[in-house]
Parts: sequence; structure tokens; C-alpha cells
Amino acid sequence: MAQWLSLQQLESKYLQQVDQLYDDTFPMEIRQYLSQWIESHDWESVASCVSLATVRFHDLLVQLDDQYSRFVLENNFLQQHNFRKIKRNLQENFLEHPEHLAMLISNALKEELKILSTATSQIQVAATNPDFSLTIMQSATQMIFSFSLHDIKLLEDLQDEHDFKRKTQQSRENDINGATTQELKKEEMMIRELFLRLNMKREVTQMADALNLMEQIKMILIVKELPEWKRRQQLACIGGPPNTCLDQLQTWFTAVAENLKLVRQQLKKLQELVLKFTYENDPISQGKNTLEERALSLFKNLIVNSLVVERQPCMPTHPQRPLIIKTGVQFTAKLRLLIVLPEFNCHLKVKVSFDKDVTECRTVKGFRRFNLLGTNTKIMNMEDSNTSLSAEFRHLIHLFLSPQGPLIVTEELHCVCFETQLSLPEHSMIDLEVTSLPIVVISALTQLPSAWASVLWYNMLSHEPKNLSFFLNLPTATWGQLSEVLSWQFSSITKRGLNSDQLSMLADKLMGREAGGNPDTQILWTKFCKTGDKGFSFWHWIEGILDIIKKHLLNLWNDGFIIGFLNKEREKAMLKDKTQGTFLLRFSESIRDGAITFTWVEHTLLDGPKVHSVEPYTKKELTAIPFPDMLRNYRVMTTDNVPFNPLLYLYPNIPKDQAFGRYYSKPVEGKVMVQVLPYVSCRSWTVPAHGRKGTFKWLP
Repeated sequence: MAQWLSLQQLESKYLQQVDQLYDDTFPMEIRQYLSQWIESHDWESVASCVSLATVRFHDLLVQLDDQYSRFVLENNFLQQHNFRKIKRNLQENFLEHPEHLAMLISNALKEELKILSTATSQIQVAATNPDFSLTIMQSATQMIFSFSLHDIKLLEDLQDEHDFKRKTQQSRENDINGATTQELKKEEMMIRELFLRLNMKREVTQMADALNLMEQIKMILIVKELPEWKRRQQLACIGGPPNTCLDQLQTWFTAVAENLKLVRQQLKKLQELVLKFTYENDPISQGKNTLEERALSLFKNLIVNSLVVERQPCMPTHPQRPLIIKTGVQFTAKLRLLIVLPEFNCHLKVKVSFDKDVTECRTVKGFRRFNLLGTNTKIMNMEDSNTSLSAEFRHLIHLFLSPQGPLIVTEELHCVCFETQLSLPEHSMIDLEVTSLPIVVISALTQLPSAWASVLWYNMLSHEPKNLSFFLNLPTATWGQLSEVLSWQFSSITKRGLNSDQLSMLADKLMGREAGGNPDTQILWTKFCKTGDKGFSFWHWIEGILDIIKKHLLNLWNDGFIIGFLNKEREKAMLKDKTQGTFLLRFSESIRDGAITFTWVEHTLLDGPKVHSVEPYTKKELTAIPFPDMLRNYRVMTTDNVPFNPLLYLYPNIPKDQAFGRYYSKPVEGKVMVQVLPYVSCRSWTVPAHGRKGTFKWLP
């Protein structure tokens, strides 16, 4: 049946070629329902021997009669009609020349093999598609049900019939007034034919073929799909695309488990037949134990790999910074079993531990050790209307020993381990264990930015689930890798990531203009996260900007009004040809905790275009006055002491009030408080409350 099933997995264009091989002379229904029997014979040899062809022709008619009997039991009137017609046509066309039918079948099988050979490359390509697993799953399910409990019942009936006729014949042999020798010989031939049919049906090759497919699916799930999901989860933890495929994995894992469970149930039914009737070289007796062991082995291996950390350890107070835990602060983690079977509900008791069997505890001097407080065991229960089997943990961690090791705190990695046992009905125990992604344990929230840099670097570069010695032998990152992760930091807390121009400026700042933003340029960890020329690291500067965006500038960033990352040369080039009063918003490069400034262009008759910038606004000023109000109320003084606002158009040409109007604060009693500042040719100051020159006035 393997060849026919392989054909059914092909694309429609190949199935159309298969369809052309069959017509009313030899219809496809025979190929479908008698696949295993047809593929078990060498039809080329049969076609070369008339006597053998005659035997096989009558065997084919018997197979059709058996299939017809199944349709009768199923009340399938349409197929009963079709098979009566098929048998009649075969007898009319091939009764006198059965070798012609054998040649027809032989040619059809050869053409099928050619089609399969042509489609091999296409199948290999399809294997990279997640839908391929589902296609094989459907084929395996069909194969398993092709040898269903109904077929076992028919086999049992045939076995009873053979047993009855054998005992009847033996009693007649002992009866001196019984049948004649010729009659007994004829009965013996009938019983022999019945035995051959019974023996053929006891060759449960469908189950072996089904297990072959189940093993193929299991390998795809465990070797390909599950690791790919875990990698997507890693990237989602550091701001990458949301990881949404776990439900599909659960569907696949559960389907394989259910099919393996069905195979094992069928094998138990076959055991009952063996107890009632067995004989030398019985196919069931010879193959059943091997099939049972294989099905159980596949089932165990599937279960062992089905326990996953659905939600990695995370402090509820910092949901956008998973994998960072502060001592003494509650954190959560959630497990899921990807196999949902009713018998598993409330039978899995999961225990959690910290740094279980971690070699660094023994090999790295000063490696900090921790003890978990709180409930360290949970029972996995069905959740969400019985759609998943999961357990959620909430713990406090407590510092147990804290000697200082070779790594600073934020570069020391730890892990949370979850383990449980499952008892199968056969009293065999299966140990299940899964480990979280490496986490960073901090003792103060001031360490959070550095800890997040460690989390970013590890999950960006390491595909290993438990490489806790990562920072003892640090790899470099390419700019192509880092630029994508940097963009995720913005898109994960806002609606916008970084565009190519913004990333180009960051590349220049981090690597220098000579690197030109080359995606293959190697970047050292120290260059990314250690103190730079201005007294702070590149990452801490980015973290400060993220913080002011989230707290003070979120709407403006989401609207695309903040260009943000722009060097002064590029800024001047963008503004010099614009209408007077055109301004843009960018982040300061010299302030660690993040600051924003605006720059506008002024056209003079003598000197041409001039670009003016204000001193950057820090978190302190942005907390005091909303930034849109600063843009609206900003004033400078002309040489005639007349205040005016030089900000007219947001780059490239959006009227200021059109861009920011909906974010302005409402005026107090119909008046607006504005800044009046002395005019200078190259620089203006703002907000006198921060020590800058100028006065506030109420204007009607």
C-alpha cells in the first residue's frame, strides 16, 4: 500500500497523470481498495505464465467478493452496485485471457513508479512546508483506519468460519458412513483456500506501514517543527515576531499520539484472535510483539519531547523584559504538554527547580546559587475548554549563596528546570523534563538595562537551549543580526520599528562611517554594551531613548513624526532646501538617559539657509510639560523684541498644528502660556525653569 499512499500525497498535476492510467477496463476503485494485495504480487511474472495468471485472476475475484461483503455490512449501496459491475466487466473482458489483465496491472504499476520518480524533487521541497506534516498525518490516519476494528471483526469471523469447517471436516473423516474420499478431498481444498485467505488477512502490514509514517511524522515534528518553534519563541522573547504556532504543534502531536494509541488498541484486539487460534508461522504471532514494541517506543519518544515552556520566566512587573528575574520578586512561568489526551488530565505533577544539574555550579568559582521559595509543584490541568494541558508557576526566588565569580551579575546565566513523570497503563514510567531559556538574576532594578542587553545578545546568537557558559567565551554579532534586533526593540513597545535611514545612522554611530553599515561587519559585545567615549555604552543610550518614547513620546513616534536618529550633517542637508520654518525632531547623541531636540531652518538674505537647534529636552523637562505643548508655545525674540514661533512645518511640509494639534493641552481660561526667549542667530534656549534665559507670559 506504500506506493499507492505515496501517490496520494502528490500535487494535483501528478494525480491527474495517475487518473489517466485507469478506465472502465481496470477501474481505479480496484487499485484503491485492493492496494495492498495488488502491490504484494509480481505482475510482470504473472503475465508471463497463463496458469499463474488464471490463479491470480480468480484470487482477484475473491478479493472483490470480500470487499463487496464489507460494503454490505456498511450499507454502502452505491459501492455494492459499482463492485458488482466491476466484477462482471472483468469476467467479460479477461476470463479467457487473464494474462492480459496481469499485463495491464503490471504496466499501470510501472507508470505509477515513473510518476513518483518524477515527483521526488517536488516532495522534497514540500517537506520544508509545515503543511507536509499534516498531509502525511492524513495518509497515516487513513492507513490505520484501513485496518480498523471493523476489519478485525471480519478477520475474526473468517477465523471462526475456518475453525468451524475444519472441525466439521475432521468429524466427517471419523464417520465411517460419512462423505466419500472425493468429497473429503474437495472440502479439504476449500478449507485450504479459506486458510490461505485467512493467512493473507493476518499479515497486518497496514499497521507496519502506518507506524513507518508515524515515525516519519514524529521525526519531522521533533527534529524540524519543534526546534523551529523554540527558535521563534527565543526571538519573540527579545521583541521578534509573535510566536503563534504552538496550537498547530499541539494539534500535530496530539494526532500522532491518538493514532499510535489506536494502533495499540488494534494490536490488543489481534492478541485476542491469537489466543483463539494460532498456528506455525502465524503472521500475527510473528509480527505483533515487534509492532507493539515499536508503537510503544514511538509513543514514549513523542511524549518525552512534548513538554514545552509555553511562557518563559518573567516578572509580572516587567512583561516586556522576560528572562530577567530580581531576587525576592515574584516571577511566573507556564508549561504546556503538546499531547492532549483525557487520561493525562490531573496525572502529571510537575516539580520546578533552579539550576538543576548545572555544571557551572561546580566548575565556575563563585557561581551564584539560588533557592526557590513558594509552591514548587503544580498539577497539569486542562484549560481553555479542554484545549490544552498546562500548569502555571508563580514563585519567589531567594539568594542562597552569592560569592562573586568571574562574570559580573548581568552576564551570569541560570535556568529553571521542570520535571514530571507519567505512568502508562502498562505500568511503565516516562520521565519528562524541560528547561527554560537561560535567565539573568539581578539584585536591583538599576541592573535591568544591562541584564536585558545580555538577554538580547544570548538569544540573538545562541541556538543552544542551555548554554550557561555563553559569556565566558563570547561570540561576535554581525550588524545584519544586531540591526534587526534593535528594530524589534522599538516595534515591540510601539507601532513602528526602525527604517533603513535610522539604522544607517545607528551603524555609523556604533561602527564608524568607514564600515558603511555593512551587514557582515562584526561587532564585539564590549562595543555594544560597555562604556564608550561619552561615558556610557551604545546600548544604554538606546535604552534611554526607548524609555522616553514609551513614557513621553509614544503617539508622536507611532505617527512617524520623529525622525529620531540623524547626525547633524544629514540634518542640515535635509533642511537647507526646505521652506523657512520647516523643522524636524531627533534624539540627542550625547545624553545617556535619552533626550529629544528639534531643529529648524531659517533663510537669510546675506548668509543663505541657517539651521538652529535647541538644547535637548530630557525626561525631567518632558515630565514637566508635554512635548507637543513645547512645540506649540516655543517663542524666540526678534531684534525688535517681538516674540514669534519659528516652527511652522514639520518635515517635510506638514503644518505644525495639523501634525500636533490633537495632542495639545487645552488652554487655561482661554489663555495660552508661552515661552518668550531672546533671539540669537544660531541657537535658542527653552524652559527657563531649567536654568535657561527667558520669561513666561500669558497671551490672550
